[in-house]
Amino acid sequence: MRLTRYTDYALRVLIYLGARPDALCSIAEISRAYDISQNHLMKVVNDLVNAGYLASARGRFGGIKLARPAVEINVGAVIRHTEDGFDLVDCGECIIAPACGLTGALRQALAAFLSVLDGYTLADLIAKPAELEMLFSAARNRDLPRTG
Repeated sequence: MRLTRYTDYALRVLIYLGARPDALCSIAEISRAYDISQNHLMKVVNDLVNAGYLASARGRFGGIKLARPAVEINVGAVIRHTEDGFDLVDCGECIIAPACGLTGALRQALAAFLSVLDGYTLADLIAKPAELEMLFSAARNRDLPRTG
């Protein structure tokens, strides 16, 4: 199973914000922390706000944060939301599909994959917030201009 970059970015945003639950963060800040495109993150963040995973505040002191506690954000649900489809192969167009066991096997494998992810919340992914914050802090500091 391969997840899209869109889902990867969505999970990264949630992890970043989950590790800093009391802070309003900017898309630019998250983009710098992960060294990924701010334009891509804007689309992902907008989608996560519309889906109710994030809350946003506009203005000079605005930013984004989790819309609910990390323990209430299910990883499997996020992945179902961010992925367009889960067809691992195009069995619908295959001439042997009615007699082939591959379709059923792949459907079962996908169900198992999602079932495992349904057992995790964002809180599980950020179980080491101090270590995450240290790594994010190091990423933020690498972008500061050097003096001396």
